[in-house]
This record gives sequence, C-alpha cells and structure tokens, in this order.
Amino acid sequence: MTLGALVDAGAPFVDLVKRLKRLDLPGFHVRKRRVQRGAISATKIDVVVTSGLHHPLPLRRIYKILSSSRLSPIVKRQSRSVFERLAEAEGTAHRVAKDHVHFHEVGVLDSFVDIVGGLICCELLGVTRVTASPVNVGTGTLQSAHGILPAPGPAVAILAKGLPIYSAGPGRELTTPTGLALLQTLTTEFGPMPLMTPTSVGYGAGDANPDGWPNVLRVFLSRETPGDGRGRDTILQIETNLDDINPQTYEHIMDRLFRSGALDVTLTPVIMKRGRPGIVLTSLVHPVGLDPLLDVLFHETTALGVRVQEVGRHILSRRFTTVKIKGGEVRIKIAAVDQTSDKAAPEYADCQRIAVRTGRPVKAILEEAAVAYAKARPSAKGRS
Repeated sequence: MTLGALVDAGAPFVDLVKRLKRLDLPGFHVRKRRVQRGAISATKIDVVVTSGLHHPLPLRRIYKILSSSRLSPIVKRQSRSVFERLAEAEGTAHRVAKDHVHFHEVGVLDSFVDIVGGLICCELLGVTRVTASPVNVGTGTLQSAHGILPAPGPAVAILAKGLPIYSAGPGRELTTPTGLALLQTLTTEFGPMPLMTPTSVGYGAGDANPDGWPNVLRVFLSRETPGDGRGRDTILQIETNLDDINPQTYEHIMDRLFRSGALDVTLTPVIMKRGRPGIVLTSLVHPVGLDPLLDVLFHETTALGVRVQEVGRHILSRRFTTVKIKGGEVRIKIAAVDQTSDKAAPEYADCQRIAVRTGRPVKAILEEAAVAYAKARPSAKGRS
C-alpha cells in the first residue's frame, strides 16, 4: 500500500523498477495497475515472485543483502533500521534474541521489496520530512505463520508503544508489522494533519478489499513555500495551575498527555495566591486534538478549569538521517536554519533504547551518535 500510494503521488514507476534492480536479487518483477476500493481509485503494486527467497530469512542474511547491494547509502541505512525494529519487536513478542528471529512476514521477496521500494520512492520524491495521522490497527483476528492472533498482532502492539493508535473498521488486521516499522522509521511526528499546501495526493491499495470499507493508504505531498524556509501554523496552548496534587503523579500525567496527542508538556514552579507554591502545567496541541487533552487534565488532576489560547508557531524545516554506532542505529533530527546552516541532535529515545540493551551510559551514546553524525555530515545542499 505504501508503494502504491507513493507511486500514485508521483514517484516514477520506471525509476522505482530500475533502482530495485540494485538489490541484485533475481526471481521477481514488479507491475502496476489501477484498482477500485469502494469509491476510491487507487494504485496497486504487485510483486510477482518467480523464484528465489520463498523461505524466512534471518536478520544477518538481510543485512548482507543490503550491504552488498548497489542502493544509495541512505536507503541502505533506513532499510537496516526498519528490519532492526522488526527484529526487536518479533524477538520481544516471541522471547528470542533479535539475531535469532526468522522473518515469516518479511523474509520473502515481496515484503522485502515493499520495504526497500517504499524507501526508494521517498528518495525519488525528495522527501525530507514525514508526518502521519494516528494509526488504525484494526480489530478482530488475523492469520499468521504462528496461527490465529488478535489484531493488532503482538509485533504491531510492541511497535506501537509511544504512538497514537486506534481501532476501527472491519474485523481484520489493518496495520502490519512491516508497515508500522516503515512508518516509524520515516515519521518525525504523529498527530493531526499539519498545515500544508498539497502538491499531489496518492492512494495505494493492498490485496484486501472488505465490503463497505475503502481500504487504501492516502499520501499528501507538500512543499514548504515561505521564502525563509520556515513553516508556520497555529496551535493551542492549554494551561492550568495546580497546588494540591501529589508530585508523584506528574510523570503519569505527562505521559498520558503525550499519548493523547500533546506536542509538548511543561511544568513551571510558581508562587500562587496566599503565598502557596504551585505548578503551572502547560500543554501544546493542534486545535483538533483539544478534547483528548482536556479529558486527561480533568480526570487525572485536581484542576477545575483550564485556560486555552491560540498561539502561532514558526517551525524550522526538519528531516532525519540515521547513523550507526556501537550497539545499534540512532536517528539524527536535522533542522535547517537557513540555506547554508543547520543544527542536529540525536533522538533520545533511540539512544535510551541502546543504553537499556547494552548497559552503557545514555550520555556516552548521545555523544557517540553526535560524533558519528559530525563525521558523516554531508555538505550543505538544497532542501525541500
């Protein structure tokens, strides 16, 4: 579905096929066709396997295929990141080390092409930033190599930690581990649609065509247009004063707010009326996400009222790249200050994950990731 949506949005199919050949994997070809899903006309990409990798692959074999391919460095890095996320999720779900995972769902050629092909399409389109809506994980049950499982399956449930998800539609799986790992690797923000000026819209279809449900993936392409290269939007700032709440609950409240769509949450110590010390709890959210945050504040705190005001934001254009360090891969968030300079920082969550797994100090991992990016940093170039 990702391949179909990106090709439908403008990724040249001929160039996609040419670059897939850089995998140096025989035994498949790719075809494109139009299909109808409910009232929506969408692009369906079929990977026709004629011979080769029909059986599950271990992670080391996938790494070897990627390393020896003629893909671009960024597609190689992103592909490794997707497979590593999948391996960790599948390993956790089945209580085995990630290096011992054999991918039943992604080991065959068609799914291998889905992952690498999706990343190739992003490269062809010059994508520098990806945002995504909350993810519909489906309902009911699904059939897997491990038998019948609830939807979402165990691997999707693990990959979904920290992401906004919901369940709606027909009784079937609507998000696969492959799709969610790919989305996680590419996406910088999950939440309501940001302010944009679309230049193209694409619809991608998979095999499933349930009755009464237009089962497609929609992609909007947009180009930032302000002359200074900065995005602009309007968000809501929500504040409430608290002076009679157990401080031990703040961590839980902040976590609930982030899970409910908050863009940021801060706690500011203040002196309130009658000289009492207190806290101003401030949350930022897109306008359409107000109600879930209000629910959290009124249910989880002693607040009897909150203040809501619109505020404008100026946003630097952001993109991600990945660096390899001892213990795993770390995403680097890069913000373009102007046409000639930018600033970058390692993603803390990635560094924390490596720290927990390896026992190394997270401070050392943050520093190592920053150094690795500085060494590999490309020269300044045009951005979209």
